Amino acid sequence: MEIRRLLFMTPYLSISLLLLFHNAQAQVPGFVSLDCGGSGNYTDFLGLQWTSDNQFMFGETANISVANETRTQYSTVRYFPVDAKRKYCYSLDVKQRVRYLVRTTFLYGNFDNNNVYPKFDISIGATYWSTIVINDASTMEVKELIFLATSPTISICLSNATTGRPFISTIELRPFNGSLYLTDHESQFYLSVSARINFGAESEDPVRYPDDPFDRIWASDSLKKANYLVEVAAGTVKVSTKSPIDINKDDRPPQKVMQTAVVGTKGSLTYRLNLDGFPGFGWAVSYFAEIEDLKPSDTRIFRLVVPGMPDVTKAAVNIQENAQGKNRLYEPGYTNISFPFVLNFKFLKTAESTLGPLLNAMEINKYLKINDGSLDVIAFAGLVSHYPLADWAREGGDPCLPVPWSWVNCNSDPQPRITSIDLSGKNLSGNIPSELATLPGLTELRLGGNSLTGPIPDFTGSTDLKILHLENNQLSGELPSSLTDLDNLKELYLQNNKLSGEIPSGLLNKNLVFNYTGNNDLHPGGNHKTKTGIIIGATVGAAVLLLATIISCLFMNKGRKKHHNKGELTTPMPSHRLVVSSLNDAGTESAHCFALSEIEEATKNFEKKIGSGGFGVVYYGKMKDGREIAVKLLTSNSYQGKREFSNEVTLLSRIHHRNLVQFLGYCQEDSKHILVYEYMHSGTLKEHLYGPLTREGAISWLKRLEIAEDSAKGIEYLHTGCVPSIIHRDVKSSNILLDKHMRAKVSDFGLSKLEVDGASHVSSIVRGTVGYLDPEYYISQQLTDKSDVYSFGVILLELISGQEAISNESFGVNCRNIVQWAKSHVGSGDIQGILDPLLGNDYNVQSIWKIAEKALMCVQPHGSMRPSISEVLKEIQDAIMIEREMEAAKDGNNDLSRSTINSNMGLGSMDLGFNEPYLLLDESTVQPTAR
Repeated sequence: MEIRRLLFMTPYLSISLLLLFHNAQAQVPGFVSLDCGGSGNYTDFLGLQWTSDNQFMFGETANISVANETRTQYSTVRYFPVDAKRKYCYSLDVKQRVRYLVRTTFLYGNFDNNNVYPKFDISIGATYWSTIVINDASTMEVKELIFLATSPTISICLSNATTGRPFISTIELRPFNGSLYLTDHESQFYLSVSARINFGAESEDPVRYPDDPFDRIWASDSLKKANYLVEVAAGTVKVSTKSPIDINKDDRPPQKVMQTAVVGTKGSLTYRLNLDGFPGFGWAVSYFAEIEDLKPSDTRIFRLVVPGMPDVTKAAVNIQENAQGKNRLYEPGYTNISFPFVLNFKFLKTAESTLGPLLNAMEINKYLKINDGSLDVIAFAGLVSHYPLADWAREGGDPCLPVPWSWVNCNSDPQPRITSIDLSGKNLSGNIPSELATLPGLTELRLGGNSLTGPIPDFTGSTDLKILHLENNQLSGELPSSLTDLDNLKELYLQNNKLSGEIPSGLLNKNLVFNYTGNNDLHPGGNHKTKTGIIIGATVGAAVLLLATIISCLFMNKGRKKHHNKGELTTPMPSHRLVVSSLNDAGTESAHCFALSEIEEATKNFEKKIGSGGFGVVYYGKMKDGREIAVKLLTSNSYQGKREFSNEVTLLSRIHHRNLVQFLGYCQEDSKHILVYEYMHSGTLKEHLYGPLTREGAISWLKRLEIAEDSAKGIEYLHTGCVPSIIHRDVKSSNILLDKHMRAKVSDFGLSKLEVDGASHVSSIVRGTVGYLDPEYYISQQLTDKSDVYSFGVILLELISGQEAISNESFGVNCRNIVQWAKSHVGSGDIQGILDPLLGNDYNVQSIWKIAEKALMCVQPHGSMRPSISEVLKEIQDAIMIEREMEAAKDGNNDLSRSTINSNMGLGSMDLGFNEPYLLLDESTVQPTAR
């Protein structure tokens, strides 16, 4: 295989890699194995030929060393600058109408010596493929995709890095034969590989090339990958054969995979599988071959059972009968089926069967909607083709999607158009490319500071053009009268060219900024020559108005004095003005000041104590108008309590949300510092999970999810609905209060902090509660919104387990905190080991797993690895949908909502949570297919 370098690349520009395949040198025709960052070409122990990309001058390379990883291709990486406006693309040659598997791998290995785990997007052409999230320096991320090539090249792009630097370890391209992976939807959807499993594998090593001629990787079911394939039924045993297997002309799957299997000796095979990329619609196939010697009286008949999906159980499998013989492949499947993220399934023998079910292999792929790309692709390709050696013309991929080229802006339409091009100072020469005049969405074009020659083209093909900069070139000829037809033109810069003739009168009568100085032979009509630029019409009016506004504002504010209204705090407010999305002028609101006599009367002289905190005691009260209140009396000798008081009044007088406890006012009188809130009748979440209120009855799992949703909405509002954002800093179950309807609200803002504009963190003396305290914040004293996310992750674990965050007895020897305890159980697939026994059996295990895994993401040691609270909220809402669908199924009401798309798909037809069209299922597509 030979890689021919067509384009020279610089380290700071995006990348375009074109590969030509020469079958004479390749052991497998069409295989591409690219060692990103490698230093030479070589053949590995499998017989695959690897090619270095060292000759390509983009990005930088680094050597890495990871324990137990000895393969040459994983000893280096290629990484790229962090730039939100850039993408870094490899463009690979392919043969049209051929299906391919593309595989990308990412092994971090701390290549930058920063231990900042990267997070970035990967796309294929204009289609978003996946987000690469690195959680561990020594764990490899692998992404595979199956596509039908419809053009001579395919682009693989990295972009949108949110943490760390985007990087890549390898790129592999494998062509398929014939109709392998043919689907009815391949013109609209790619197949993103989610699971490819070899059941009954004799070791943890995967099966791949040369056993699989297409170099698919069949993962061993013995692999101890946490939460990937767990909950194996009792009585599951491995069987194997040395006899050849007739896998038919499609070569799917390889013979070595089909020579092993698992058998459910007690009548069932049960598994729980995490499906990468789901929920969504997918393609799923099981592979069977009868490899055991059966007695004449033996029968093996079984069905697939998926909870909540009764339609998948219609067809029974009789392997020998279906495959028409022993050691022959039978592959039933669903070409269009909706799956959840956590798939629980079992194969269960029928009553007439004498033997338990057998399973050799399984594949599940998710349909990934193909983005058709921007509408200006052809014109754009023509534009960059004029400059094949220019660095700026090689960024690769679609000009707009998933992120635009660095010198391009696009609109937000599903199929976007280019709206802005800035090629100022790019050493352009020759005539202005005609393609620039054929972009109908273009509003701004900047070509100044180049060496362009020739006439100005007709830009009427870009009817929305507002800004046109052609200054400091060598353009010649007369100004085209077509410029007067650009009704939206507001800026026209033509200075310092070689233009000549009369300026069309229509231009002089337009409301625009017009500069044509430095064109000695260009002049207005009537033989009047001038070298001055002209600013006329609305532009002058706007400038005068702006100046007048500024002057009037200065005079109006001069000498204005500030006076505190009666009852307002005199404590200095924070230096940042707090802007809240739901209020027009929240930053100027002031809190109500209660008289001490009112408070004493309402509380009957602080008679009923209902709670206490580090800085005071909370009492019950009832106002004359019947309103019930909670009164927080700060400890008089607490300096920190007074700071908390001032902080809480300052914040709460300006923020309002239904999931934040309503702040009613304050009182500063007789050396007392008092805060007044709405009364929350049902106490705290902590009291209901493992406090005195547990005696009144356990909270159901669905109600716990709803409490989590309410709480997350309150925290999300603090993080995203306030400018600057508010970091709560003391999120814990005792600060989640419940009203009479058991709706949750977040309380206690005494430790909260405003984020500093433009800063990634707030330096702060560490405050918080042991068990909920972000360890990264504790070490660095740098507070971020991800500190709240950590604390909320602890609350999610409390909701699942009913255990408190810190305990000397509950978590076993040498373990005092809920995070360490939960990680050990969830990591080994033992979700039952952390479930609150009070939940009984009234839950769907899929929603439990979903929340448990998101909780463990929240409590990752580094903030960059944690999701945002908005991402957590979305996961909670998905879990709620799973539970509500289960309840609806129990009640016989499957018409939950239109979002369930075919109710007969049950749990697999939940709200997908993706901005991609659904595949419309008809009656035929939910029927199994078999070869």
